[in-house]
Amino acid sequence: MAPTQEQVTAALATVIDPEIRRPITDLDMVKSIEIAPDGAVRVGVYLTVAGCPMKDTIRRDVTNAVAKLDGVTGVQIEMDVMSTEQRKTLQTKLRGDRGPEKEIPFNQPGSLTRVFAVASGKGGVGKSSVTVNLAAAMASTGLKVGIVDADIYGHSVPRMLGAAERPTKVEDMIMPPVAHDIKVISVGMFKPEGNTPVVWRGPMLDRALHQFLADVYWGDLDVLLLDLPPGTGDIAISVAQRLPTAEILVVTTPQMAAAEVAERAGSIAAQTHQQIAGVIENMAWLPCPHCDERIAVFGEGGGQTVADALTRTLGARVPLLGQVPIDLRLREGGDEGKPLVLTEPDSPAAAELRKIAAGLSKRSSSLKGLHLNLSPRK
Repeated sequence: MAPTQEQVTAALATVIDPEIRRPITDLDMVKSIEIAPDGAVRVGVYLTVAGCPMKDTIRRDVTNAVAKLDGVTGVQIEMDVMSTEQRKTLQTKLRGDRGPEKEIPFNQPGSLTRVFAVASGKGGVGKSSVTVNLAAAMASTGLKVGIVDADIYGHSVPRMLGAAERPTKVEDMIMPPVAHDIKVISVGMFKPEGNTPVVWRGPMLDRALHQFLADVYWGDLDVLLLDLPPGTGDIAISVAQRLPTAEILVVTTPQMAAAEVAERAGSIAAQTHQQIAGVIENMAWLPCPHCDERIAVFGEGGGQTVADALTRTLGARVPLLGQVPIDLRLREGGDEGKPLVLTEPDSPAAAELRKIAAGLSKRSSSLKGLHLNLSPRK
């Protein structure tokens, strides 16, 4: 017996759009369903834009979902493209009554997204590797996670995540690519082919950051991480202005020279009135390949020194969240687009990163920053 219209619709409701991360039935992407008496099913699917990079994925997922139904003898998919009016309707559905207004959703009253700005005093301390692996560890536990590659000049997050697709534009919304269940946006996704440098000054950097936060459709994220450029330049100041509730994560190495610079990067919180979530010491030691000894390649104590100094500067406790050992596989995973916390979750470096991620994922019971919708009693 051929399946019913209701059964096919229910099967299509299990197909998740790979960019928007919602069922295609909710997004009005199902154009038509035709069922022949012999069980052959023809499904019409609307793509958001012509040349959608995810069309093959959508075709595969729709075919697999419908083919599982009893009585189906074949599945045929016909692709069409939404009209301008349909895209505007979709934009309104995703953004609600705000329409095309350029608001940053993470600043809105009631936003439950926890935002972390990952900073460092200088380059080469593994800040991007830490960001990517923290995000992957959080996403692996079921959290909805996004990354903004805010290191405009030194963008590297797409490679480290293996995110090769380009963003899709629907009207004035940008759909971010997804890799390892992490939504990600980077200026590198908009550049022409090749390793062309980005030559921008302060105002353009601020505009790019605002577009990444306001124009990108992030959906309901649990956690958003921003991979900041080293130092206390334009982007760090823009983040403080655009995302005043963002918490700063300071990444350093044990080396005292690096720790002193990292302390300056964290001290910006005293001027911007931001909270520091903690300090992460990367490359803390090298496990000896022949014994259990820890080799202090870059010295010892830098992470705790930064945490203690920031505690004194800010007048509030800044914890040392963890010490990540040197692991060749961490670098290899970044080059291959495979985060270590996913490929080797029990390795010492991955275990420490997962522990840090678990601690950051715990939401505070504080009411600070939460809009309570209270009004004065008359």
